[in-house]
Amino acid sequence: MNIIGFALCLDDDDEGSFAPNKLYPILEPLDNDPRDYLRLVDESGEDYLYPKIYFEIVQLNQPAQKKLIGYFESVAA
Repeated sequence: MNIIGFALCLDDDDEGSFAPNKLYPILEPLDNDPRDYLRLVDESGEDYLYPKIYFEIVQLNQPAQKKLIGYFESVAA
């Protein structure tokens, strides 16, 4: 899992894949991923593509980002 950042969910998708007001890890995009989508780890623990319009990319300071990456990597193991 190569986490490159975090996105805050602004709205749900009516399928329960993600929850509003929650941070989700953004994974490095694959070569064929559309530009207007983010590859995120959703509530199922799997990575999928979601439209960027549902999210706001957030900038975290270095210590907070490292701590969150460590957390998400530990729960994915």
